[in-house]
Amino acid sequence: MGKYFETDGIRRIANTELTPELVYKVAKAGAYVLAKHSDHSPTILIGRDTRISGSLIESAMTAGFLSYGANVKQLGVLPTPAVAYLTRKLKADASVVISASHNTYEFNGVKYFSNEGTKIPDNIEEEIEEVMDSGKLDELTACNDKIGISENAEELVDEYVYFFRKTFEEIIEKYNTDDFKVVIDTANGATYEVAEKVFSKLKINHKIINNAPNGININKNCGSTHLEMLQKYVVENGYSLGIAYDGDGDRCLLVDENGEVIDGDKILAIVSNYMKQKGTLKKDTLVATVMSNLGLDIYSKENDINFVRTKVGDRYVLEEMKNSGYNLGGEQSGHMIFLDYNTTGDGVLSSLVLAQIVLEEGKNLSELAAVMTQYPQVLVNARIKNENKNRYMEYPEIKSEIERIEKLLDGCGRVLIRPSGTEPLVRVMLEGKEEGQIKELATNLANLIQEKLS
Repeated sequence: MGKYFETDGIRRIANTELTPELVYKVAKAGAYVLAKHSDHSPTILIGRDTRISGSLIESAMTAGFLSYGANVKQLGVLPTPAVAYLTRKLKADASVVISASHNTYEFNGVKYFSNEGTKIPDNIEEEIEEVMDSGKLDELTACNDKIGISENAEELVDEYVYFFRKTFEEIIEKYNTDDFKVVIDTANGATYEVAEKVFSKLKINHKIINNAPNGININKNCGSTHLEMLQKYVVENGYSLGIAYDGDGDRCLLVDENGEVIDGDKILAIVSNYMKQKGTLKKDTLVATVMSNLGLDIYSKENDINFVRTKVGDRYVLEEMKNSGYNLGGEQSGHMIFLDYNTTGDGVLSSLVLAQIVLEEGKNLSELAAVMTQYPQVLVNARIKNENKNRYMEYPEIKSEIERIEKLLDGCGRVLIRPSGTEPLVRVMLEGKEEGQIKELATNLANLIQEKLS
């Protein structure tokens, strides 16, 4: 982890930790690094979610870019995947998304995207950090006619909406959608207008909820992190499925017709099964992270699908997909990457792919999800000294206990120990057939780790 950038950009409490001064430096240093790798003044897109601090951070970001001579197109409130798509579409040099994703409103964040619409690599983030701390930022100043220009480009949302219409309209029109109706929870976030436009253009019978952002209600008891309202709404009103996005619109979780949650792992199972049957799953391979459920691994083996795991983080999923020529990957949390369509997790895209499969297969979502059996999964945090969080295997007692648990599970479960990237924690995750058993084992192991490493 860097000094400023973490797994998913910079994310801090707005205006106290993520100050305008810090944002200005991040932008100015970013413009310098981008210009260094280019032969022209960079053009940078900026999109944001609905947080009250969004305009503040956007203004500071814009000022930093302009002061070094970069030009800016302000996209306004727009989902992360829309910004990634438009970066490629417009051949911009880079883009920035101002969002703290699923976090509550007091947080905000900054994520850089490359000209390919992918999160910038770790080495570029490190280079930006070096410039920020070099003491040379004041010297990096454009003068006179070299100062950058900003323009409002909020109308570009229509390009993103058109992308969905072009991709799905003919497919959806083939099916009788009279009895197919969906309810969409936009988390009072970045998809609150886009979702309405897309589903209306595609003539899918829908209802939008939690689409009245006021700056402080983003992700508040709604969206992909709080599914209770959506579950109740689906069951009480007889919807075919429920769709939940997160604050910046790069995640999607589903609720079936019975009100049961369909997480990212089950979505991956449904989609990979469909794509394998259609012959569109490249190299018959699915990519997910180490946190994905053991049931997804077993499903893959039973269906002759290669299953590749990566580190936690959608950037690592994408990296593996691009490097190895795969086109489907994602995370349990709902980041789904359909590389044939977009370069990042895209909540609206994911929901439309699933809607298409439900319509084409003529099955309820619950029937489709039955292709995978989900194993109980328990996560327990051990709070330890930060300097010790990578040392757990140095202790014979911890190593011996992990081996004992693995033997006890006898191939029908697994142990995963993962030091936190941002906190003084070691996360202990266990999977197995019996939830009570693995909960006890995980708690005891976490207590042992905490005892030895505190």
